[in-house]
Amino acid sequence: MLPLPVLLAVLLGALLHAAWNVGVRAGEDRGRETALVVAGACVLSVLTLPFLDQPRAGSWPYLAATASVHVVYFSLVAAAYARGSVSLAYPLMRGVAPALVAVAAWLVLGEKLPPLGWLGVGAVCGGVLLMARRQGVAGEAAAARLALVNALVVAAYTLIDGVGVRLSAAPLAYTMWLFALTAAPTLLVLQYRRGWAAWQATAPEMCRALGAGACSIGSYALALWAMTRAPVAPVAALRETAMLFGLVLARIVLGERPGARRWAAAGAIAVGAALLRLA
Repeated sequence: MLPLPVLLAVLLGALLHAAWNVGVRAGEDRGRETALVVAGACVLSVLTLPFLDQPRAGSWPYLAATASVHVVYFSLVAAAYARGSVSLAYPLMRGVAPALVAVAAWLVLGEKLPPLGWLGVGAVCGGVLLMARRQGVAGEAAAARLALVNALVVAAYTLIDGVGVRLSAAPLAYTMWLFALTAAPTLLVLQYRRGWAAWQATAPEMCRALGAGACSIGSYALALWAMTRAPVAPVAALRETAMLFGLVLARIVLGERPGARRWAAAGAIAVGAALLRLA
């Protein structure tokens, strides 16, 4: 059973994760919006790191590895959102990953889930995949493929960080270093074709960057802290309740009107979260 503080931390992290993804979708240029998230998180990280206890030496190889993987992750996020809707890409990216993490954590880390925990993982995954199911939508096949590839990337960095953050003994500093190390290569990938003007941000953009960056840091820091207090697989699966929060935020912020299928999927996610709490 997940301890209550861990449960609440993961749920808050899921809400923050959904918030910055909806923010990226709300912008006209998804590549630029993703770059703003990365830049804002980097600025906040660099300002905070001098005041934190630093990660232990054993975690630095994992930080280097996860920073490299996160460059791919953010690049695929921007590419998927440029080609398809969040309601398709986000559930696929987040929904397939926990099943992959659960299997990999079992094979690689030796973590075992009781049957009820596996049922919860299945319910969460089934719910988010049902939410992603689209019929007769043209032009989104590429977005779906990119999202599925990114699910593999999400599973990879979740496992890397599940080990690295435990070795660091400093979850917050580990998170800050992750965003600091990821920023420069990610911004180059996202912005290199746009010219010098792409690096000039307006005041509203800078405010969005800091807000979205704070959401991104908070979301991941809470998830990594939870991984130091509970097994990786249920934490990763419970984090996918971001789909539920994303549905509500999309309705409020973007004016989307989810149908009965989407709400049924959200119900499946809620049931899966409850099962994980009881496992």
